[in-house]
Amino acid sequence: MLVEKLQPFLDRYSELSSLLSSPTITNDIKKMTELSKEHSSLEDIKEAATAYLDVCNQIEENKSLIEDPELSELAKEELKELEPEKERLEEEIKLLLIPKDPNDERNIFLELRAGTGGDEAALFVSDLLKAYIRYAENRGWGVEMVSQSEGIMGGLKEVIVLIKGKGAYSRMKFEGGVHRVQRVPATESQGRVHTSAITVAVMPEVDDIEIDINPNDLKIDVMRSSGNGGQSVNTTDSAVRITHIPTGIVVVNQDGKSQHKNKDAAMRILKARLYDIQEQERLAKESEARKLQVGSGDRSARIRTYNYPQNRITDHRANLTLYRLDAITEDGLFDEVIEPLLAHFQSEAIKAAGL
Repeated sequence: MLVEKLQPFLDRYSELSSLLSSPTITNDIKKMTELSKEHSSLEDIKEAATAYLDVCNQIEENKSLIEDPELSELAKEELKELEPEKERLEEEIKLLLIPKDPNDERNIFLELRAGTGGDEAALFVSDLLKAYIRYAENRGWGVEMVSQSEGIMGGLKEVIVLIKGKGAYSRMKFEGGVHRVQRVPATESQGRVHTSAITVAVMPEVDDIEIDINPNDLKIDVMRSSGNGGQSVNTTDSAVRITHIPTGIVVVNQDGKSQHKNKDAAMRILKARLYDIQEQERLAKESEARKLQVGSGDRSARIRTYNYPQNRITDHRANLTLYRLDAITEDGLFDEVIEPLLAHFQSEAIKAAGL
């Protein structure tokens, strides 16, 4: 059955090789670039499939020699090596056959927003942001502050950062959803544990050519930036609010002192949100996975819980529990959660593909 699934990829790879070697293709640079990109994307599966088919043939040959009195022992010894190799290649191929997410290599806009829990939720937004920044630094990614809104008692009501690094989306995409925190707030005099929730959204950064926005669909307002409590923080109209009329999406940016920079940042966020809507619509037709990112900050709609008294972090989708909350958040060791989570979703994707 696996051989049958592999054959179309091998046929397409062979077809692309022929097309790329054709003299006529060099006259069409755009077409040649497209075909070269597709050809390159099939390299790994072609190599794995070729190795797999070779191993399968060797296994059949050795099985046919089992009854041969002179070659039987040699055949059995070779089968001991070939059978595990076949299993290894099967697992590798199953992963390669999972449809690729076109956004995996992109930078991301990471948005954290306080939900249930008031001031304590805003404090956790700040704490989780610091943990994510440490994780990004551990992976050699860059982090750029885009916008933030401070809470009354400290912390952040809402924050958006741009994380730049190859594969940022592939590793962070399942962070989207509702994160619940259980801990004793600094303002709690009786030591009672409070439960709060925040929402995290992960949006791929997109190029201008991927999102076409009609200027007539935008309402752009400029105003003076305001700080905590509404006080003016400068005397120029540098804050920008962009409303996308067809969808009702509103983006406000006032972090920079330059109106031009704030407008540019707001437009980048707007494009990411519009692209995210397109992706949700696309994925809704293919999978239920994207629903994991939908939530309002309610305690019950959670994907992960951070329990500080027990030093416990639990991801409810992969049934993963680790008693290393302090190390994971303080040192940015999110790979300890992300790796099992990726394995979980890869397993689900393999099942869904019938492999």
